[in-house]
Amino acid sequence: MEQSIHFVRLPVSRRLALRSGAAAALASVLPLHAQDYPARPIRVIVPFSPGGAVDGPTRAVAQELGKRLNQQVVIDNRPGAGATIGSEAVAKAAPDGYTLLLASQTNAISATLYPRLSFNPIDDFAPISLIGREPGVLVVNPSLPVKTVKELVELARAQPGKIDFASSGNGSGQHLFAAQFLSMAGIRMNHVPYRGSGQATTDLIGGVVSMGMPGVAGMLSHIRAGKLRALAVTGERRSPQLPDVPTMIESGFPGYSAYVWLGLLAPKGTPAPIIERLNREVLAALDTPEVKGYMANASIEALGSTPAEFGAFFRTERETWARVIRESGAKLD
Repeated sequence: MEQSIHFVRLPVSRRLALRSGAAAALASVLPLHAQDYPARPIRVIVPFSPGGAVDGPTRAVAQELGKRLNQQVVIDNRPGAGATIGSEAVAKAAPDGYTLLLASQTNAISATLYPRLSFNPIDDFAPISLIGREPGVLVVNPSLPVKTVKELVELARAQPGKIDFASSGNGSGQHLFAAQFLSMAGIRMNHVPYRGSGQATTDLIGGVVSMGMPGVAGMLSHIRAGKLRALAVTGERRSPQLPDVPTMIESGFPGYSAYVWLGLLAPKGTPAPIIERLNREVLAALDTPEVKGYMANASIEALGSTPAEFGAFFRTERETWARVIRESGAKLD
């Protein structure tokens, strides 16, 4: 599964320098409502539960974004239904820059997995910027008698359909990361979807379910404490935070590459000057020591982008996951 980022990843500070002249010119011609923006708090709807893989980095960026905009940036968690509940709320919100969406690969997945939505998960939004990405990690409860991906595959083949794997919900990235693995390995496991990552992690640690493939960031403390056993990471390279854990490629699955990514969207029709202002301030927030430190500690690669770059990437992700869904036979349970 190839997942390439289709833009030049300049350092965030370099991106800001390149745009400073354009930003100054734009300010002189902005309409009044854009010049006054933002005049009240901004709400970022996160369509996942608190404590999940994308929730923490979103809060870190939102805090710095609020400082730069001189307005409070409020996080509103609305989990459920493969991120479609929170996404629909933003798609139908006023396009004025005061209601934004934290998007992830789940939104690209939903475009295929949920064919009868009342909104378009791609076309009903205006891209602002990518924020970052992190690999997933295949973790098991320590009670499961496996220490490598190969041993897990062998156990699953001996017990088809008897090993439970958790995800943060039907259609989530965790669901599709695992579906891709099961398809490539030719094995069957029982999918147990949760309403967000929090309870899924709790039950994984408690042994209610045996396996999961969440993002690295939320699992580090549990892995280091011995509460979960890491078998492989899903990125193209080993995680700096888990240097002794092999990749899925190293574990016998050439071509397997999957990342948890996050980016910021606005409702379709949001004025371009507001999108530009938000993009500029998101890039600046990503370049602060506070956000840089958070991202590094959480094994997240910062990926600031232009709105156009994010839009192109979003559509590529839709195509990638549509192919995975077709090839793996993944469906809503």
